[in-house]
Formats: sequence, C-alpha cells, structure tokens
Amino acid sequence: MDNEAIKQALALDAEWKGRARQSWLILMDLAVWGNLSSSRLGIIARVRKRTLEVGEKLKSLTGDRNWIPHPRERLKNALASALHLNDSLNELARVAGELDNGADLGAFGANLAELRHLVQGLAPLELRWAQLLDSQYRDEQG
Repeated sequence: MDNEAIKQALALDAEWKGRARQSWLILMDLAVWGNLSSSRLGIIARVRKRTLEVGEKLKSLTGDRNWIPHPRERLKNALASALHLNDSLNELARVAGELDNGADLGAFGANLAELRHLVQGLAPLELRWAQLLDSQYRDEQG
C-alpha cells in the first residue's frame, strides 16, 4: 500500500474543514444559547447532547491520523469516523425534529441542513478510501 497515496487521500480540504467547523459552532451556539423550545420535556437537553456528539465526531473525522502506524488502519479509521459522523448527524436531525418553537428554530434547521450537506459532499472521498482498502485487499489475495 502506497503511503503517499494514502496520505493524499486522507487529506481533507482546509476550506471544507473550516466551513464544517463554523457550521457546527453556530449549531452549538444555537443549541445552548438560542431560543429553541419543544412541547416535549427533555428535548432541548437531547438536542444539546447530540450537537456536542456531532462536534466530537467531526473532530475525529478531521483529526490527524499519522499516529496510526499502518496505512490500512488509517483508512479504516477515516471510514469509521465518517460513518459515525453521518450516524450522529442523522440522530441529531431526528431529535431536532421534536423542536417545535422558538425564534432560532429556523436558523438551527438551516445550519443543520448546511452541515449535513457539507458532510454528504465527502461521499466521493469515502468511496476513494474504500477503493484503496479494496485494492490493498485484492493485492494481498492475488
């Protein structure tokens, strides 16, 4: 497995990372300080918890993987991080669907949609990671 090819494949665009981080920061600010409400008890706390979880998964995806000694494991870690981020975003969207009032409800929904769109834009990169893993597996089998 070509170490340089893996390194290049795992490099996320700095602009993308900045936009994703900014979008998440706005979400977190709205979740904690914004005017959001729900007719169901506990939803605001769950939205905050899920928003924080999304931030943790985003950090994991964008983090440096050079500490992982094997290139194959770096790819697997990146794919797992992307999957976990998608799962967390879906869970946040589900819980945020329980919000039903508040002056910042529209802004929260718009920023969540923007972050989901940004993360969905990584699909070609995730496919590339999977292809690299698959080619390495085929090389080992062949």
